[in-house]
Amino acid sequence: MKTYFRLLGYAKPIEKFAIPYIICTLFAVTFNTLNLALLAPLLQTLFMGKDKGAPTVNTESADSLSGFFTYHVNEIVIKYGTWGALQFVCGIIIGSVVLANLFKYFSQRTMENMRAHTLLNLRRAVFGNVMNLHLGYFNNERKGDILSKVASDVQIVQYSVTGTLQVIFKEPLQLIAYLVTLFAISVKLTLFSLLVIPIAAFIISRIVKKLKAQAVLAQEVYGNMISYLDEALSGIRIIKAFNATEYTKQRFHNENARYTAIIKGMARRQQLASPVSEALGVTMVAIIVLYGGYLLISNQSTLTAPTFISYIALFSQLMRPAKAIGDSFSSIHSGIAAGERVLELIDEKPQIVDAPDAVALNGFNQGIVFENVSFAYGDNEVLKEINLKIPAGKTVALVGPSGGGKSTLMDLIPRFIEPQTGKILVDGNDLRKVKTDSLRALMGVVNQESILFNDTIYNNIAFGKPGATPQEVEAAARIANAHSFIVNTEQGYQTSVGDRGVKLSGGQKQRISIARAVLNNPPLMLLDEATSALDTESEKLVQDALNNLMKDRTSLIIAHRLSTIQNADLIIVLEAGRVAEQGTHLQLMQNNGLYRKLIDMQTFQTE
Repeated sequence: MKTYFRLLGYAKPIEKFAIPYIICTLFAVTFNTLNLALLAPLLQTLFMGKDKGAPTVNTESADSLSGFFTYHVNEIVIKYGTWGALQFVCGIIIGSVVLANLFKYFSQRTMENMRAHTLLNLRRAVFGNVMNLHLGYFNNERKGDILSKVASDVQIVQYSVTGTLQVIFKEPLQLIAYLVTLFAISVKLTLFSLLVIPIAAFIISRIVKKLKAQAVLAQEVYGNMISYLDEALSGIRIIKAFNATEYTKQRFHNENARYTAIIKGMARRQQLASPVSEALGVTMVAIIVLYGGYLLISNQSTLTAPTFISYIALFSQLMRPAKAIGDSFSSIHSGIAAGERVLELIDEKPQIVDAPDAVALNGFNQGIVFENVSFAYGDNEVLKEINLKIPAGKTVALVGPSGGGKSTLMDLIPRFIEPQTGKILVDGNDLRKVKTDSLRALMGVVNQESILFNDTIYNNIAFGKPGATPQEVEAAARIANAHSFIVNTEQGYQTSVGDRGVKLSGGQKQRISIARAVLNNPPLMLLDEATSALDTESEKLVQDALNNLMKDRTSLIIAHRLSTIQNADLIIVLEAGRVAEQGTHLQLMQNNGLYRKLIDMQTFQTE
């Protein structure tokens, strides 16, 4: 129940919906019960129509509900005649039905508004927290599982958890109203009928007992299936290139079949509850007819025939709210299981947060200093006691064998990750004590893989600066050598790049990424092998764009190409997580160390 109430907390302000819903439901239940209660006087009036004598006033009006109705029907018949009484009773029944359905409509509309409001808040909360999480979280989680939680699980919560709130309040209230009316008509008959209800409740509870465990497993398998789908769509080129289509299809099919089997098992249990409760309800009605008929035939009951028929009609409706409650308990398990997965994602805390006394950086003037910095992924130590300085206004290149820790070192600067030991200073400020947003505002990032969004070229360039003017966007594109190809596209800057920029070439995508990085005119650029995946022609254009980008800025570059790094002010060589050597290109060549060895082995590509 703790999970249930936490999920309902996203309906706040709940009183905005609860108060109108309670009022409308109370009226709907009252008039709905009155519809059936009026069946007795209606039948009484019809039976009186066959009686040629004058009706007699019943004196049991103070003793029971049936006596109350009979007394007043007799009064109406005496005053208006049988036909007039029949018209009067039918008019009341019609009015009662109209009012019952009107209030039912308003209560359902209120509940639907609450359901939509809850979904809005819940999805906003879960997506907002996902966006706040540190990058390391996404390295350890399946993207498909996250997608499943944000999309599918939240939807299940909407329709099962918030939907049961309607059942939890309305159906028990309707059940109580029916029971009170039944007791008012006949205490003895109602007490007998209640003996059967616990048996029905026990049978239904046994049927739905295992639903929660099945629901938890179903959500996990669904997350795996979405992961396979995402991987297949993202890697479709590789799948086809390696003739792995059948393997990929089979892997997805196996998980799909497993999910289908679980859903079928859940459906069997859920659907079994309805016919069982239906059969039990009919059986109970038959038993009541048998028992009540015996009391009437043997003159052991004061009920009249019309009242007994009205009682049977009321009792037959008693199972409807009971059935709805049973069905809600069978579906709530799916909602709770999905809700736990959603709340688990909401409760996930980012490992990198601003300190309470964090200060904002307003500029970058001195440089970046690493002091005894070490970092490890689990037991794998990637960086070991790094000590170095990146001066402001200089171009610094990181080189070394694959796996030496270059990308990890670069990821430490914008606080994508944090070192286990040591500290990093920006203009003398410890990164742990500065506001992350202000730190990242000083930087522009261009990665080896150009990440573009399924939007226009204009919006991709202006991604980090939504308020940028067309003139600023064009200026950034010119610096990135992108303007000429952009204006030759079908719709210029308003051309859609497609999913992940599929409509553009590698060089074009990279130049768009460079334009995006330069738009904010950041003083510090982080370039991670920005030209390594390009052909010679594209590399020349992108390299020219990078040279424009690095003018009058501090630049930290990871590259394998000699042409990219030979003019750097400082080259830092990393090996096995340590700084092996550092200096200019000429100095390192003269040292005959690792850098010279890498050159001789042609690790770097020369022009």
